[in-house]
Amino acid sequence: MHIPKHFHQEDVAALHALMRSHPLSTLVTLGADGLNANHIPLHLSPESGPYGVLRGHVARVNPVWNDLHADMDVLAIFHGPQAYITPSWYPTKAETGKAVPTWNYTTVHAYGRLRCIESPVWLHDHLEALTNAQEAAFSTPWQVADAPEDYVGRMLNAIVGIEISITRLQGKWKTSQNQPGHNQEGVVRGLRTLGSTDAGLMADLVASHLPDGGN
Repeated sequence: MHIPKHFHQEDVAALHALMRSHPLSTLVTLGADGLNANHIPLHLSPESGPYGVLRGHVARVNPVWNDLHADMDVLAIFHGPQAYITPSWYPTKAETGKAVPTWNYTTVHAYGRLRCIESPVWLHDHLEALTNAQEAAFSTPWQVADAPEDYVGRMLNAIVGIEISITRLQGKWKTSQNQPGHNQEGVVRGLRTLGSTDAGLMADLVASHLPDGGN
């Protein structure tokens, strides 16, 4: 991934926060037929290794778990807030006309070797951790134990666990850092008028570069 210096995000805590808040990853692997991409929720355990460990599962019928080049890294891509940026929000557009559209976004690339796990105990623990993390926002969280034990057992037989020990993390926060302050302020105002969740989150990220936080 090409990362200009001013868009480079090196804060591991910020990278982990995006991975936790946007856990649906694009997992890119190399198999016998070339590159393959699967969209898989991955649960981050930050306490293991230098950058943490990602754990997930795939359907047993998905060839990704047994069609891997053993000596090759895999890549898990996490996509955070993103938004189209119109030059009409830049005061400099009115002043000089020298402005073009762009796209703001945040993304994390996690690299590492993938390990496949078929242990029912591991799978059960993983499903509980993944479920508990996602259900925490609900007033009455669903738990794995809410389902009949024999049904859960059949579901476990139909999946295979995957684990990626992260060896390298890259983060790109393209959030108008290359624009002068008054253009950043215009972007924040424009994004807040859109009313979407991503636009609001991106507005907060752009505002974080301003001396007063955009207030």
